Amino acid sequence: MKKVEIYTDGACRGNPGRGGWGAILKYGEFEREISGGEPMTTNNRMELTAAIEALKLLKEPCEVTLTSDSKYLIDAIEKNWIESWKKRGWKKSDGKEVLNIDLWEKLLEQLEIHKVTFVWVHGHAGHKYNERCDELATAFADSFD
Repeated sequence: MKKVEIYTDGACRGNPGRGGWGAILKYGEFEREISGGEPMTTNNRMELTAAIEALKLLKEPCEVTLTSDSKYLIDAIEKNWIESWKKRGWKKSDGKEVLNIDLWEKLLEQLEIHKVTFVWVHGHAGHKYNERCDELATAFADSFD
């Protein structure tokens, strides 16, 4: 399997508000930046979308290290919240419906294809790729002015 590094970030101007996401895919010496957004969304939706869109670009199953500053994304996977939510019919432990089910389902589809290890980093702490993803995400969010 090819080894790919993915870095992601999401941003929102207001929450909900104008949103953007950015991602960098790195394979050896090759890097590709992607970004997108929505005129009315939430930060968490943009964080999830960044990961999904980056994974969808991979043309074959890969071994991926996905780095994000989103505790929402990382904890849902690493602490197995997502599996618990699914078992309860997309309900949280308090019985309330999980938000962003559509995106969680899309992410799970990608996790069936790729072997993904998630890594959390502090946002706005000088991490080169996290900072660049933030620039991509905020620029897209600002494009809706």
